Amino acid sequence: MTVSTPFVSIIVPCLNEERHISACLDSIVANDYPKDKLEILVVDGMSKDKTRGIVEKFKIQLLDNPKVITPAAMNVGIKNAKGDIIIKMDAHCVYAKDYISKCVEHLEGSGADNVGGVLQSVPAKNTLMAKAIAVCLSHFFGTGGSYFRTGVSEPREVDTVAFGCYRKEVFQKIGLFNEKMEKIEDLELNSRLRRAGGKIMLFPDIKAMYYPSSDTLGNFFKHNVTDGIWAILPLRYGFHVSFRHLIPLVFVLTLPLSIWPYLALSLFFSVQVALREKDLRLFFAMLLAFAARHVGYGIGSLVGLLKLLRKT
Repeated sequence: MTVSTPFVSIIVPCLNEERHISACLDSIVANDYPKDKLEILVVDGMSKDKTRGIVEKFKIQLLDNPKVITPAAMNVGIKNAKGDIIIKMDAHCVYAKDYISKCVEHLEGSGADNVGGVLQSVPAKNTLMAKAIAVCLSHFFGTGGSYFRTGVSEPREVDTVAFGCYRKEVFQKIGLFNEKMEKIEDLELNSRLRRAGGKIMLFPDIKAMYYPSSDTLGNFFKHNVTDGIWAILPLRYGFHVSFRHLIPLVFVLTLPLSIWPYLALSLFFSVQVALREKDLRLFFAMLLAFAARHVGYGIGSLVGLLKLLRKT
């Protein structure tokens, strides 16, 4: 099949990403997509670390995002983009050499309105807990069955993908990213896209390695509390997440009855991971990582629910 070579705009939102931005941009620059058909826009939320200096060394476009949050960064990028195709790329990732070309090939060939691939979570540090967190974020029990994290063996239609590759005309049709959504902006946009009759496809040969933003148990717990809050707050704006995002809230609300089946599942999957990785230390680390994931998310969802009720 002959695939056209449209002009592509890569948008990379970032904020204080000095640890990851260089490897991310190296992998984007090394992609095999024709350089005369590609632009890279890094949209920075006024970083206080060395991020901006690192980006400037790449001689690519650096745009300011004074609103800081990711949906605002994406909107700045889209408004400045020259491409017919927009690809969102996360600063915490390193991308396969054919990532961009595969995105374009599948967007053009599948008839989908948004395509994405599978994230392989890898430890952000060489520690046992960082490894457990990475495994948790790629495990069915840790993600609630999110396909772009657990992986697929063949293309399939889904409700959302990580980051996303869109035709620019999609934003003219359904609007830009909702800047009321400090989190889950992708879910909300993709929900609008599907309601407008659009199709979202996940392809296993679109590949990236993802470095979690948390590499300690405490930070992982806090991160999940924030995610849990934003699983509920979008109800203020008429958007609701799928049921899998609400399971941790149900777990917390039904304590202590829910603790026993939860412990049974957590023990089973922790043993499974430890045996698969041939590292018994991971058994205890996985118990903690799963707990931080589910309890943190559940507590955050409860906080979000209370915030929502106070506003009504």
